Amino acid sequence: MNARDSIRALLEPLGVYAWEQSVQWAELKSIGEALDACRLELEHIAREMNLTTAEDEGLSLISSLLAGTPSATEPEALRAALAALLRIGDGSFTVQAICDNILGCGLPAEVKETSIPGQVTVSFPGIGGIPDHFSHLRPIVEEIIPCHVEILYRFWYLLWERLERRIPSWTALEAQGFTWKNLERFVRD
Repeated sequence: MNARDSIRALLEPLGVYAWEQSVQWAELKSIGEALDACRLELEHIAREMNLTTAEDEGLSLISSLLAGTPSATEPEALRAALAALLRIGDGSFTVQAICDNILGCGLPAEVKETSIPGQVTVSFPGIGGIPDHFSHLRPIVEEIIPCHVEILYRFWYLLWERLERRIPSWTALEAQGFTWKNLERFVRD
């Protein structure tokens, strides 16, 4: 129910107001419209100030508070990435905590310890080759992982053996209309 109808429902039992075609009703309608506009604006502000519901300016304002902006473009993915960045705290030095925080780069990323102490590998599962905007992502990843840990990046590249297993002939390949980037991502095992 809008504010105009709420005002009318509240005041009608008094029997004092002439409703249709009256100056009083016109005034009450304009007050109701102003209250509806305020309600809509307050709903927008409430949505944008909460990370779990923000869609536009709220996400960009939260991003501006952080050192790096995640590369996610969809609001839901950007919310998850910003939440991961905001969870980073003093106790974020375990591999499990780093794996949780690495989602702040905005892409699916995985951190694993190597056999050498103080060294981890960072990979991007499901993304063939070097991810788009890696030059933008790299500082975010390096900000998340503690500075005393050496980072090795692992990228996945297309191998002919995998291509032959998934696509039987060049004709079948051409029929799919792949670009090289799409082909890299299609053949991922």
